[in-house]
This record gives sequence, C-alpha cells and structure tokens, in this order.
Amino acid sequence: MLQFLKYVLATIVGLLLFSFLSILILIGIAASAASNDEVRIVKNSVLELKFDRPIAEREPSNPWQELGFSFGGFSSTDGLDQIKATIRKAKTDDNIKGIFLNMRFVDAGMGKMEEIRNELIDFKESGKFIVSYTDLSQEKAYYLASVADKIYMNPLATVEFNGMSSEVYFFKGTLEKLDIKPQIFKVGEFKSAVEPFFLDKMSDPARLQMQSFLNSINDFQMRNIAKSRNKTFEELKNISDNLLVRNAEDAKKYGLITDVGYYDEAITYLKEQAGVEAKDKLELVAYSKYKKAEGNKESNSSKNRIAVIYAEGDIVDGKGDDDNIGSDRYAEAIRKARLDDRVKAVVLRISSPGGSALASDVMWREIQLTRKVKPVIASMSDMAASGGYYLAMGCDTIVAHPNTITGSIGVFGIIPNIQGFMNNKLGITIDNVKTGKYSDIPTLTRPMTAFEQQIVQQQIDQIYDVFTKKAAQGRGMTQDKLKEYASGRVWSGAEAKERNLVDVFGGLDKAIEIAAAKANITDDYRLTELPARKSFLEELVGDTGKQVKESYVKAELGELYPLYNMYKKVEHLQGIQTRMPYNLSVE
Repeated sequence: MLQFLKYVLATIVGLLLFSFLSILILIGIAASAASNDEVRIVKNSVLELKFDRPIAEREPSNPWQELGFSFGGFSSTDGLDQIKATIRKAKTDDNIKGIFLNMRFVDAGMGKMEEIRNELIDFKESGKFIVSYTDLSQEKAYYLASVADKIYMNPLATVEFNGMSSEVYFFKGTLEKLDIKPQIFKVGEFKSAVEPFFLDKMSDPARLQMQSFLNSINDFQMRNIAKSRNKTFEELKNISDNLLVRNAEDAKKYGLITDVGYYDEAITYLKEQAGVEAKDKLELVAYSKYKKAEGNKESNSSKNRIAVIYAEGDIVDGKGDDDNIGSDRYAEAIRKARLDDRVKAVVLRISSPGGSALASDVMWREIQLTRKVKPVIASMSDMAASGGYYLAMGCDTIVAHPNTITGSIGVFGIIPNIQGFMNNKLGITIDNVKTGKYSDIPTLTRPMTAFEQQIVQQQIDQIYDVFTKKAAQGRGMTQDKLKEYASGRVWSGAEAKERNLVDVFGGLDKAIEIAAAKANITDDYRLTELPARKSFLEELVGDTGKQVKESYVKAELGELYPLYNMYKKVEHLQGIQTRMPYNLSVE
C-alpha cells in the first residue's frame, strides 16, 4: 500500500511540475510573440553602457529572457562580440548622438578591455561624443573611461590609479596541517603552478616573470591613457607610482578627469550634447535594449565562410562543458570547419590559461590537418598561455594584444600523498593487493618510490620535449632557441612579439582580416561561429539547474566565491598539465 501511494504521489508531483513548466513556456511564447517587433530608437538618444556583468567572448543565449522572463543570476554575462557589434551599430545610427559610460567596475580580462576600448575610439571618429560618469573608479573602468570627451566623477568618489598588482595564494601550510604531502613533477624553472603546494611565497623566477609582464602590461596601458588624456607617459607614471590621485579633486587636478560633478550634472551635459531641451527627458538606451535594435542582424548572403572557433576556459579531456575547452568537442568543431567546403579559413579565438596536455595535443593535431587545406589564424584574447599557447603555436599566424598574457611553455604534474591525512586525521588505514610490483601506480595513499618518481618525471620531460619541438616548428626557429623563451615563463603580448612567439598586434577583427586575405576572399565572406550554440530547448532544460545552483552559491559565498571556483577547477586537474603558473587576477 505504501509503495502504491509513493508512486501515486510521484505521478502527481510530476504532472504538477510538467503543467507548471508548460504554463511558463506558453506564457513566455505569448510574451515573446507580443514583443517580437524590432526595438525602435527615437531621435537624439544616447546609448548607455554599464559593463556591470562579466564579459565573455561571445554573447550567451538566455532562454528565459527569450520567453519574456527575467530571473536574477541567469545568463549574467555579456558577450564581447555583441558589445562590439552594438557600438558599431551606434556609430552609424543617426538616432544615437553619443555614448554614456556609466561604470564602476569592469569584470573583463585585459584583451577584451582592449578590444572594447579600441571600438570606443573608433566610435569617436564618427564625430559623436562619449561621456563618462562614475562614483567609484576602478582602474579597469578608468582605462575605458579615459577615451571619453568628458569625464565626470562624483565629488566623494574614491579613485584607484596606482598601477597593477596580482596576489598568489599558497597552500603549503594548509597541506601540512592536513598531513598531505604533494609530490611535484615539472619542467622549467618558471613553471610555478606547483609552487603554492610546497612553498609559502614566490620563488625568485616566479617573482621575476610576474614583475616583468605586469610592468609591460601596465606601461602599455599607461601610454594609451596618456595619449587619450593628452598627458606624457612620465607624468602618469609619477602620478601612479606616488599615489597622487586619491579622490575626485586630485583626479581633476592631475588631468585624469574633466569634471567633478554629480550624476544629474552629467545628464544635463548629455542633454546639451544630444540637442535635448533641459525640461525634456533624455532617452538613455540601455545596452540590453539597443543590441536588439533593427539593423544589428547580419545580412551578408555570401557562400564563403570564415569559421570563428571560440575556445574560452580551461582545457580539459573529453567533451567538457560551456565553461571550458573540452578536447572532444573542440576537435570536432575544428574538424567540422575543415570538412566544410564553404569555410575558406578558420580563426581560433583563444582565451585560456591551459590545462590538460593530452587535450591540448588532440586539438593541435586537428589544427595541423586543417592548415593543410585552409588558413588557420590564432587570435589571442585575455590570455593564451601554456595549453592555450599549444593551440596557437600550430596556426599560420598568431595575433595578440600587447597586454595579452601568453607563453608559459612548460609542463607539470602533482600526485598528492594523502596517507598521513587518511591515517592521522581520519583514522582510516588502507591495504591493497596487486598483480605486479607497480600495479598501483599512480596511487595517492602511499609515498612514491624514487624509481616511480623517475618514471613520472620522464613522462613530464617527454611531453616538454614534444611541446617545445612543435612550438619551434610552428614558430620557425630551432628547438634550442625556443627553449630560451620556454621554461614555463609567462610573457605579455608585447614581450612575446619581441621573441617571435607572436606575429601581429591586434584583436579578433585583425585576425579575421588576415584570414580573409590568406583565403583570397577579402570582400566576399561571412562569419560562422563554432562550436554551435545549444538549441533553445537544450538551453531551457539543460542549463537552468546549473544556473540556479551557481546563483545561490555566489550569493552565499560572496567574496569567497573565487576560492570555491578555484576548488572546482582543481577537479579537472587530471593527468599531466600544461597550464598557467597560477590563477592570475590582475588588479
């Protein structure tokens, strides 16, 4: 009887859930149909850009939004591709008189920021204005705001203009308390990804490389700001190094901004520039609305295609998911582009700190096969380091920004010995039976012998030799010469270009331009994106649970969420790794 009631209850609950979801979808479809008309922009409007959400390489699809719903935490990411397309549309839209940058923080890597900034500079060439306002100036946000014609800052605003820094977390003390002994294998004195597990501070090589590429990136961005604000590089360096700007009045005194003022004062100025009467309302068009405006859709009907393959995230074995680069999924995407006769060239857009050596090599092979039949161009975004560079080095041409993080040509592996933790902390003992002397390699529950460690290190050395040999072939230099720039060392894009690890400075558009030229289709092509996006139903059914979980975890953990995210990434650290030396966050 109880079993029967259980089945009845389960059936009722299932029917209720099905009915609820069906009602949501029907209402959403009706709402979507009702709002299916193109967004219309009135005269004398101003496009408002906030950049208050994380920026990914391409715009994510949001099935709930398409159904007419808006749930907090879902698809809380903007796409660089859509941001650039929206700014370009605004440039030629007679109804848009200018752009209003209303920013506090910008959650984007340095490569993405560079492309947005360059797009804003290009927008100004139309003769239209850019006005910025902030009441809290983060350094990244100011880097974008520095291109504005007029920069307003709240009188009580705090200002961050003191250069770049990056922190590295070390877990040696934690592991000692847990009685876990990391067994480390690596090649390259700069391959410092393993250092947090056996050191309590940076080694000298790790500090040297970080200081070098941070200085390179900081100097590059400082020169760009100096050009925009009509200052000298030396002036800005002095301001930054000596912390001369701490508030809005300081910022105006030293020429970083034009006005100390409130939001309403910025709006008043915008009205004047847009030709709107003081008594009338200014039409501020949000990015989320304007990106749907008429004219933002591609109308090119060319049969020729350039495939843009977006590879963003950690490199992992297998299929992976939307947050990483699964070798099976991306090898299939590269293969699809190769076998499609309509695709005349391929651009591999890379934003990755690296990951699995095996996965990197699987995709590298597909790149080599594709190069034999059509051009393959690498476009480095925020970073293309270690495994990310493994992908790029196999392409015909490598395009990067001067502030892209790249290199890190090295290999490492970690096998923790958790015997002490199990025995002393949990009271668990382990015994085993095996058919051969080394049948339990690799094992986590006992220390490795010297011979076993030698075997693993030989595997690491072999992969490093393959990595550097293939990189040398791809870059047209000897392996010995390539090794001078390897050893796991991280470079800025500017440093990498000086060492022939990068060919050309530029963004995705530059890479596409090179691909079109090499394929002889300069004026006759359209873009196709890979891997293919999920269908509406896949997005609706498949990702909702994941998004709900993520939004709750973020809300609960707050500032601790990045540490949780680091822990989740450790789950993918299987096999030998070609990865960035650390989880890098530059502030």
